[in-house]
Amino acid sequence: MNARTHSELARFIWDICNLLRGPYKRNEYRKVILPLTVLRRFDCVLAPTKQRVLAAASEHKAKTGSVREQLLESAAGRSFYNTSELDFARLIGGESNQLAQDLQSYIRGFSENVREIFDRFGFGEHIGRMDEKNLLFQVVERFAKLDLSPERVDNMQMGYVFEELIRIGAEQANEEAGEHFTPREVIELMVSLLLSPEPDLGRGHIVKTIYDPACGTGGMLSVAERYLLDNNRSAKPILFGQDHNDEAWAICKSDMLIKGEDADNIILGDVFTDDGYRRGTDGPAGHHRMQRGRVFTDDGYRRGTDGRPATFDYMLANPPFGVEWKQQKQAIESERDTLGWDGRFGAGLPRITDGALLFLQHMLSKQQPVADGTGGSRIAIVFNGSPLFTGD
Repeated sequence: MNARTHSELARFIWDICNLLRGPYKRNEYRKVILPLTVLRRFDCVLAPTKQRVLAAASEHKAKTGSVREQLLESAAGRSFYNTSELDFARLIGGESNQLAQDLQSYIRGFSENVREIFDRFGFGEHIGRMDEKNLLFQVVERFAKLDLSPERVDNMQMGYVFEELIRIGAEQANEEAGEHFTPREVIELMVSLLLSPEPDLGRGHIVKTIYDPACGTGGMLSVAERYLLDNNRSAKPILFGQDHNDEAWAICKSDMLIKGEDADNIILGDVFTDDGYRRGTDGPAGHHRMQRGRVFTDDGYRRGTDGRPATFDYMLANPPFGVEWKQQKQAIESERDTLGWDGRFGAGLPRITDGALLFLQHMLSKQQPVADGTGGSRIAIVFNGSPLFTGD
């Protein structure tokens, strides 16, 4: 599937919005289109093992907790599953006046990691809204005709489709597209600059950690992973990210689940007030110091006290430009005043109207320590001009 076909598929999906005209405003279309695209993708991905999962669910219904979860994941061959007998074909083949309840029931049949995604989409509200306006059957029927199976659309291609849908949705909502995704060619340039000088990427079974503190829908992480694997099939890139936008986070986590990545590595939250990869409490660590009180795992990266890594090999980000940080002001200034160089903001703070430079300071604090000429990290970040010549 080439780039033109990605765009054509995204446009075909977006054309379903014509059914929403009237009850929905243009800037609301994506609240229906994005979650239904994700849901249909999950439906297609799980289809080959559907009966096996249903059999396992029946066989192990007496089991609970992680034991049952692992058995069902094994049956699905994925890190997620669905125990409902429903799928898109059965949804549209049933009673139309029961469709809203059936669709809700189908979503509840997913494993918890998928249910959380649809909670963050807030999709339940729109199921009720479309049902009330007699739109739900027509919309679900159109999605049921879409073949989004991995055989038809592989994971990388599906990522392109998601990004195009987000771009179209941002245009419809009169938002800056850059708030939601970075053009693919820009990401490829960043990743090439970040990784091409690295001499050890040719070593067998090399483990590299890659982190994006403003990961959005995960485009940068996916391109960096692909670059590493294209150049070294035995490499083991491990992806980490965080984003505070519910919709972007839900898409990124969906993408990671489908690709077989550890989707728990994608954290929902504000990196400045709730850093998902904070250092442990057993010793300060500034960007100019060796970190203390950590243990190296067999992967070779340091972890904080919650088991998550505190430093990374590669970091890349396209932080939002010109965004105020008034809401985070108290937490950021408190960290600066109490921790100084042992925190993230010892060098000082940018003007309140542009927090982009805060992301760079955050990334610098997560560099690997350098010892005997080894270690360290590489960072690629997109700035407009302002952080380089304005502020304090």
